[in-house]
Amino acid sequence: MTTHTNTLGQPIGFPVPDWQPARVPDRTPMEGRYCRVETIAPGHRDDLYDAFLLDSEGRNWTYLPQGPFASRDAFDSWYAAHCADPSRITHAIRDRTTGKSIGIASYLRVDPAVGSIEVGYINFAPPLQRTRMATEAMYLMMARVFDDLGYRRYEWKCDSLNAPSRAAALRLGFTFEGHFRQATIYKNRNRDTDWLSILDSEWPAIRQGFEAWLAESNFDDGGSQRAALADLIEAKRKAA
Repeated sequence: MTTHTNTLGQPIGFPVPDWQPARVPDRTPMEGRYCRVETIAPGHRDDLYDAFLLDSEGRNWTYLPQGPFASRDAFDSWYAAHCADPSRITHAIRDRTTGKSIGIASYLRVDPAVGSIEVGYINFAPPLQRTRMATEAMYLMMARVFDDLGYRRYEWKCDSLNAPSRAAALRLGFTFEGHFRQATIYKNRNRDTDWLSILDSEWPAIRQGFEAWLAESNFDDGGSQRAALADLIEAKRKAA
């Protein structure tokens, strides 16, 4: 990386002379081949309740601030508060084949002035896990942030003990940045937090990796992938 200095000879960050603030995410749907990502609304509630019930052990809620829920009333109360929370923009992920909503993912810590935004509060119900829909939903949310809204930085944070979440982020092209000790408390327990990110300069190669993975030619007649997403992203990075 090129070193920049000021008139005092002190090292400073590289210039961003033409920076314009990014835009706040809008509420229009994101259309994919396999899924549709929509701003969460009361109409998604029943589908999501049924889908989350398929996680009979409540495993998906372990590292989230709330849940699992002991009753439908408790779920409905959480859902209403979640939909109305102005600190996040939550999306329902809808299966284009069945029309059912089977997962959620949110934009958090939206800071257009400096071009930083986080993806989080992700809960993929069992029918969504390890599917093309799940990967496509993450791709659509990423593409909106970088291609449509002009952000410089896309963040992923997770409980440091949540190995599946960190592995998912690395698979999706995020870079590990650090481990923050005693970052917060939730569910009456400590949380150390791992931070990962994607920068706008990294996005073109990552986007090409996603597009190669999502292509029909990347799947055999049985639906199994021919090449892994992480390998495709790495190949595109090296070719850049």
